[in-house]
Amino acid sequence: MALAQDQPWLKDRRYTEGIGIRAGDLELHPGVAAEFGYDSNFFRRAERDEASPDDIGPVGSMRLRITPSFSLSTLSQQRQEATPGAPPPDVEFRGGIAATYDEFIPVSGSERGQERLSQQRNIGGILDANLTILPQRPWSAILDASLGRTIASSDIGISNQSFRRVNAGAGAELVWTPGGGLLDWRLGYRFMGTFFEVDEYDSLTNMHHIVRTRGRWRFLPRTALIYDASLGFVDYPNPGAQLGSHPLRAQIGINGLVTSSFGLLAMAGWGASFYTPNDAGDVVHDFDSVIGQLELKWFLTPNPSTDPAAATLALSSLSAGFTRDFHDSFLTSYFERDRGYLKLTYFFGGRFLLIVDGGVAAHVFPGIPGENGGLVGRQEPWTDVRIDASLFGEYRIGDSLGINSTLRYGNNVSSTALTILGQSEPQNYLGWQQLEAYLGVRWFM
Repeated sequence: MALAQDQPWLKDRRYTEGIGIRAGDLELHPGVAAEFGYDSNFFRRAERDEASPDDIGPVGSMRLRITPSFSLSTLSQQRQEATPGAPPPDVEFRGGIAATYDEFIPVSGSERGQERLSQQRNIGGILDANLTILPQRPWSAILDASLGRTIASSDIGISNQSFRRVNAGAGAELVWTPGGGLLDWRLGYRFMGTFFEVDEYDSLTNMHHIVRTRGRWRFLPRTALIYDASLGFVDYPNPGAQLGSHPLRAQIGINGLVTSSFGLLAMAGWGASFYTPNDAGDVVHDFDSVIGQLELKWFLTPNPSTDPAAATLALSSLSAGFTRDFHDSFLTSYFERDRGYLKLTYFFGGRFLLIVDGGVAAHVFPGIPGENGGLVGRQEPWTDVRIDASLFGEYRIGDSLGINSTLRYGNNVSSTALTILGQSEPQNYLGWQQLEAYLGVRWFM
């Protein structure tokens, strides 16, 4: 849910909140932000040629975003440490709400495309809550729920309609931490639902149930053995080309601090998709291969903790890594994603925050059957190269006011063109590039 938010500072509460307002045993964190900038290709469309219809091609616009937010929580760790020796609380709670109004002012592109973009003005946002029962005890439980509305374009090449959707999620997890916390075992359930608002994409609405177990065993002061296994149940209530599945993932690895300045995360395992064949008996493409992650992190500020997972905003770091996994696709059954990435987080002087993130990924699609019941016709297997880069900087004036800038670049390098059913020639080109630049001001507590 957090990753669906467009603003970088909404993705991580370490960047979102300030010191807060204490009200008894609670903390209140109000905030509001305004941003104005340029988006070169909100619809993520390919460059059009002279033979293309008038409403095809990139549409550039100025974009205004206004985001009020509010969160409520029990006392943070910093305030709890103000009273040493106090027993841990019986419950910890955190909830928040944020809404973003988007206004588009088209400045380039076809007349019809500009009119279509103007109609995208809307309100998105997220509401979430998290409750931990008996934290820091041998047995504890975590409950969470979220509801969000995403105002974003499709990145699958079909861009004639809005891709607005509602995302709902809820989960529960039982945590066992015996002894001094060297062992951490978790068993949980999660529901995720994606509900599309436009009738044309009604067949993409899906519900995902996940049973998951994960944990770690700290066998050295700075190193832990970690494991993660899950079984999913994916269902499409209004099926078109999409197929239900039972994705299975199992991984094991280590997470450790080599020194107080270097950390290593290495996980490897197996993933399989187990798609359910449709009634027509079409060929089903399944993923069945290695998955995993490898990351090396350099803490520019040495990590004083023995916990390799411990990180605060003050711990500036540089990370380099690679991930391999598979995901449901709205075009085919799945796509394989192999991505290398770099990320720099730097916070210095208590005033300036810098986040630089970028990566290159190969998106491998297994192809589209001829009679698939979906929106597009037959297509042989293909691979897209996805390039992404972002830069976020914020200078904080005092403890509650920040001036920020966001730059973001995306490029889907693809020579594939899909044929929309009812058309005689491929016209839906998947290659696109997009540049975004914003200046903003943010007040937060």
